[in-house]
Amino acid sequence: MTEKPKRAISPLAEVEMETLEEGREWMRKRLEKKLQRLADAQGAISPPQRSATGEGLPTGDHDHDDGG
Repeated sequence: MTEKPKRAISPLAEVEMETLEEGREWMRKRLEKKLQRLADAQGAISPPQRSATGEGLPTGDHDHDDGG
């Protein structure tokens, strides 16, 4: 196996890559906090409940309905 020589990265490129990575992590944390606030405000999410009239989740019985 031949090993490719490692290409030297300039100090400026290293700083740029490090800064971009830090920026991505900062944005990821910011987005996570924002989404968590929205989820907390939304409340618990659960499947819709059937109403007294029987409307609600489809049962799947209509998938094979032949019209009669």
